[in-house]
Amino acid sequence: MKKNLRSHFSIFVSHLLSLSLFLSFLNPALAQTKLLTMDEAMLGFKKELAPEKLKQMTWVKGCDDFSYVETRDKNEILVRASASSKLKMDVVSKDELNVLMRPVPKLKIGPDSLAAFPVIEWQNPSEFTFECRQSLWTYNLTKKTLVLTAGRGYRRGFEHVDSAPVTGYSAYTVKNNLYVLDGITDGVVTADTNINIVNGQSVHREEFGITKGTFWSPKGDKLAFYRMDQTMVEDYPIIDWTTKPAKVKNIKYPMAGQKSHAVTVGVYDTQTGTSVFLLTPKPEEDHYLTNIAWSPDQKHIYIAELNRNQNWMNLNSYNALNGKFEKTLFVESNEKYTEPLHPVLFVKNNPGNFVWQSRRDGWNHLYLYDLNGLLVRQLTSGQWEVTEVLGFDARGENLFFTSTKESPISNNVYSVHLKDGKIKRLTQGEGMHQAFFSESGSYFIDQFTGIHTPLETAVYSTEGKKLRVILNSSDPLKDYQLGQVKLFKLKNSGGPDLYCRMFLPIHFDSAKKYPVIVYQYGGPHVQLINSGWNYGCRDYWFQYMAEQGYVVFTLDPRGSGNRGQEFEQATFRKLGSCEMEDQLSGVKYLKSHSWVDSTRMGLFGWSFGGFMTCSIMTRYPGVFKAAVAGGPVIDWDYYEVMYTERYMDSPQENPKGYTDSNVLNYVDNLQGKLLLIHGTSDPVVVQQ
Repeated sequence: MKKNLRSHFSIFVSHLLSLSLFLSFLNPALAQTKLLTMDEAMLGFKKELAPEKLKQMTWVKGCDDFSYVETRDKNEILVRASASSKLKMDVVSKDELNVLMRPVPKLKIGPDSLAAFPVIEWQNPSEFTFECRQSLWTYNLTKKTLVLTAGRGYRRGFEHVDSAPVTGYSAYTVKNNLYVLDGITDGVVTADTNINIVNGQSVHREEFGITKGTFWSPKGDKLAFYRMDQTMVEDYPIIDWTTKPAKVKNIKYPMAGQKSHAVTVGVYDTQTGTSVFLLTPKPEEDHYLTNIAWSPDQKHIYIAELNRNQNWMNLNSYNALNGKFEKTLFVESNEKYTEPLHPVLFVKNNPGNFVWQSRRDGWNHLYLYDLNGLLVRQLTSGQWEVTEVLGFDARGENLFFTSTKESPISNNVYSVHLKDGKIKRLTQGEGMHQAFFSESGSYFIDQFTGIHTPLETAVYSTEGKKLRVILNSSDPLKDYQLGQVKLFKLKNSGGPDLYCRMFLPIHFDSAKKYPVIVYQYGGPHVQLINSGWNYGCRDYWFQYMAEQGYVVFTLDPRGSGNRGQEFEQATFRKLGSCEMEDQLSGVKYLKSHSWVDSTRMGLFGWSFGGFMTCSIMTRYPGVFKAAVAGGPVIDWDYYEVMYTERYMDSPQENPKGYTDSNVLNYVDNLQGKLLLIHGTSDPVVVQQ
């Protein structure tokens, strides 16, 4: 059994390198006859064992219609449907688009240029665009014509493309400089020759909710952008294995306690072709510029600015025309850390008010402010988290959001009335909801998964009425023998209840003893346990291991997501400490059952979960017989500034915390088998 345990772990990890960290939950379907193969366990969720889903589901811009792609007789067809009625129509097929593309000269269009229906972007109710063969195409529904909008070479070499509203201009980068394509000419926004100065790209290692480096104004004629100076940051060598011989490629990687990069924000005017830079604090002063937002009138830019210690934040406004600082609307501080993740959201039809998300009362909630930074009212409150803001209704009177109001491991869609704060629940069912609202805010499409519901896609009015179900996906595992799945919580002596999930072996017999695999992550912003029926590699692999006679157990410890600030901040300055205590509470629970073989327990985790795996194996030796740690942080002193210093402070400020969490200080304690897996070119958890 020891050999099987290690070999199954190894096979799992070898397939897992390119897959998501996020976990999903399987339906305990009635046992049938089939057993999952390893290929099905690792790849089936992407192919034949994935619940049926409507491809490219999206709202049509400028109306309350939506579209998706259907497959019929091996041909993919774009379907358009009305939210307010049952009317739907076929728009155009992949084969028809291929025929329309052929006559275009010089592009050498073949009969199968589109192997699949292209990803489209609706421009208005009558037109959509897509890209093929490095060219941009526009299809007109009324005329049933396909026009080459931009010829061969369009976007060749372009990166970080960002299209503007209204004007349709495109911002893009080539190497480290920023350009704007206005449909005719390329506007050169920056011309830095120093390769360590980067324009128009994400900054601060994509922390604080930052995912890009360009921000169009509401009218699409002005562009705010990041400029990042990395000249002061140390080089880190990454090996490029694609060349012969392999070559060293240096990246800029600011490690905890070291000098970080300097960021400023520019504003480019497409009409004049000139830029100004906001007069934010001096670049050499360590700070973070996050959550950039434009005012509706395009006169102001709002930035959430943090100090390097991340324990205070100023929400500042700047003049978008001359770059001058205007005022600080309010300040947020926390003795441990504050972490803004969302920009200000101006109220629809009321530009004098905006909504701000904050955890200032211990839970992520919504606050309504005026332009002077005065709080109008707190819109939501309670011991639950707002997980996503979805938009306003047509009049801007109600704001829609998802939250954990009913349960920490479920979410639902709600509306809150901005004038009186009245909250209304719009969806039902214990599980996970993902909602997409129409441009008008009158309808939304809800994709719901529950413990016994693989996927239900339905159209709702924003009053919460389910108008119709578009698709009710059948269970792709209905013919397979599956182990029983239990979702439960444990009382924890070290703090609040801990949510867990356990897969029991097929034909479970409490008179027998079974080996156990514990899968873990345990880090910030990740929640592994929820009540949805999602499909993912881990769940299918967990079921495969249940076929092989293993118990598979997962627990979300303190420090993980969606449980409030106190739950998350319990790990502050001591990463790995209380997380291990909580995991060992799970081990204690497992050992309390006579059917658990405590001499044959295995542990697995990736990234932060890899750090946790190494920590438990060396600080609590003998608990687990074998373990696999993928991409683990071993010494936080070598991890990036923004993430590490938020949770640990700097090595200079918290030497004890860094020493206590350093796995190297415990390697002599290791017992059992530990397999370490790491990418030699990993630019996030660097191999050093």
